[in-house]
Amino acid sequence: MNARPSPDVGARVDALTSAARAAARALATAPARAKDAALVEAAARLRRTEGGILDANRGDVERARAAGESAAFVDRLTLTPARIDAMARGLEEIAALPDPVGETIAAWRRPNGLEIAQVRVPIGVVLTIYESRPNVTADSAALCLKTANAVLLKGGSEAQATNAAIADALRGAVEASGLPAAAVQLVDGGREVVRGLLGRDDRIDVVIARGGEQLKRTILEESRIPVIKHFEGICHLYVDASADLAMAERICLNAKVQRPSVCNAIENLLVHERVAPGFLPAMVAALRTNRCEVRGDPATRALVPDVAPASDADWDTEYLDLVLSVAVVPSMDAALAFIARHSTGLAEAIVTEDLGAARRFLAEVDSAAVFVNASTRFTDGCEFGFGAEVGISTNRLHARGPMGLRELTTYKYQVLGSGQVRD
Repeated sequence: MNARPSPDVGARVDALTSAARAAARALATAPARAKDAALVEAAARLRRTEGGILDANRGDVERARAAGESAAFVDRLTLTPARIDAMARGLEEIAALPDPVGETIAAWRRPNGLEIAQVRVPIGVVLTIYESRPNVTADSAALCLKTANAVLLKGGSEAQATNAAIADALRGAVEASGLPAAAVQLVDGGREVVRGLLGRDDRIDVVIARGGEQLKRTILEESRIPVIKHFEGICHLYVDASADLAMAERICLNAKVQRPSVCNAIENLLVHERVAPGFLPAMVAALRTNRCEVRGDPATRALVPDVAPASDADWDTEYLDLVLSVAVVPSMDAALAFIARHSTGLAEAIVTEDLGAARRFLAEVDSAAVFVNASTRFTDGCEFGFGAEVGISTNRLHARGPMGLRELTTYKYQVLGSGQVRD
């Protein structure tokens, strides 16, 4: 049983959720042009206030380094002018996308003359709980605003100043466009506030959890509200017997070293034994040139003897760093079995010139995103054409993979009659 929040915290939670629910009702009938205007203005304000956002971020980064956080953690926390511009461009791209609210998914006429339409509507109030990545503040707010959902943003304390600076720009844009300011609310406070929010299933409709495993498991244990979670991203790249080895090397380097601190970077590399002798020595050398540590199974170490041995735990570890585990497999069957055993269901890729192998991989690998001859790093809302994402879901219901606009809607049935009654 969850402990009841203190009176002060209870009052804060009540005020936050009451304002969010009222804002959601107002947003539900807001015209698309008002939402789009708010997003364009928010992008402009992010650019205008870049200096202040970077100043706030520098303070957060300095505190994280002083606290001894890892390089990968600091990278996720750090903003640059390019990253702020990318946030702004994401808002503009979302504004340019079709508004899903009111879209007719399906429509049909019954023999009795009833006309039934399945129509997209907002979910309502979304609580997003996340750690370290300040861009989540802008992405989540923008996608929720476009889909007429009010959003409560609970970032980690490590990015508190940065998130506040970003949220100020967003809220100013929302108000300037005539929409309710409470449509975007940044939540401060500690675990007691979060615990209080997780108990308000009367006013919050869904929780989106992004962050470390302990955070997500705590949310799942304590929430009375449905949770869309993103567990570990243990992603695989399989180099098939028929692979173009130059392509495989390019994809492996991109998938591991381009930005190792993100969930869609690979952690395990599988190589068919037929091509391993001609592929692995050069691949390991290329990884090391990019400062990536390689750990291997006995077959890998037989080909590259100075590779460190991989332990059983390595195959199930999300490094989020420049570390890659490598295994040589005797067959496609073995690769598929390995992936089924160790994958967390986020993203997997195969490099192959064999159409049959590609089709089998697409059909049999049970992950949210499955790639043929492309990097797992494309598992991303922007890269999928969503403008941004509120997270990458490893759920099966109601959303899976990168969550864009449609994943932030539900639907209702609109039924038109002419006096029909049921027999």
